[in-house]
Amino acid sequence: MKREYRDPKLGAILGLSDDIKMDNARFTTTHNTIKFLWNRNSEPLFFEVDGLELELLPNQLVTVTYLQHVSFEKTKLPLSAILFNREFYCISDHDSEVSCNGILFFGTQDLPIISIPEAQLRKFNLWYEIFLDEFSTPDNIQGDMLQMLLKRLIIMSTRLAKEQLIVKALDNEQIDTIRKFNYLVDIHYKNKRKVSDYAEMLFKSPKTLSNLFSIYNQKSPQQIILDRLTLEAKRLIHFTGKQNQEIAYDLGFNDPAHFSRFFKKMTQMTPSEYRENSLATA
Repeated sequence: MKREYRDPKLGAILGLSDDIKMDNARFTTTHNTIKFLWNRNSEPLFFEVDGLELELLPNQLVTVTYLQHVSFEKTKLPLSAILFNREFYCISDHDSEVSCNGILFFGTQDLPIISIPEAQLRKFNLWYEIFLDEFSTPDNIQGDMLQMLLKRLIIMSTRLAKEQLIVKALDNEQIDTIRKFNYLVDIHYKNKRKVSDYAEMLFKSPKTLSNLFSIYNQKSPQQIILDRLTLEAKRLIHFTGKQNQEIAYDLGFNDPAHFSRFFKKMTQMTPSEYRENSLATA
């Protein structure tokens, strides 16, 4: 089952599928879309994100963005998906917890896998049925209704993410700072490599940011920046035909040799060795 809403004037698209592996190529476009992936089966299922296998347990959700390379080749069970682009929901890039820049999206931390508790499963399933039904009502307010329902899903999922993924000791302001830092890294990592660059944008001191991430019990801000740069290098090596020199310049390195040293320090392999290893294990 595939459902699709389009607004050609805005270039907006919203899609629903109960088997994204089968339907992925059937949508008008999946380019630059954000996806909710939901395992509605009674067994775990598997797919790959950036070449790494991900297990999604029953009644778990995960969000992926167009920055990530997702493969459903190894997926054996139907995987439900809701996909949309910024033109449909984030027409302007305002930043709030329920925008595309919220804690569910564009974070450089691990993928946000959310478990739907038994007590809330009925609410999510009811939302799914209403969402599906709305695709059958093509009137002049259909887009508004679908946008409202998508926002509802984002709100419900964000609430669970706050409970399950964020350390309880953090207050809302701290959570917001972490979220904004991750978003800014995704936007600026190619030309801003220092924690002080992001601290200035967030009106914080570098020490305040470092202390905050220590409370969060995660990687340091500097490590997050370097890991984001390394991740993009891996993606470009693995999923494009670009040569090492092109990749170096794409990522803001003036000297390919500097890029090679950086990559080896981060991965214990040169870019060429990583490329050969990727081909050997493909």
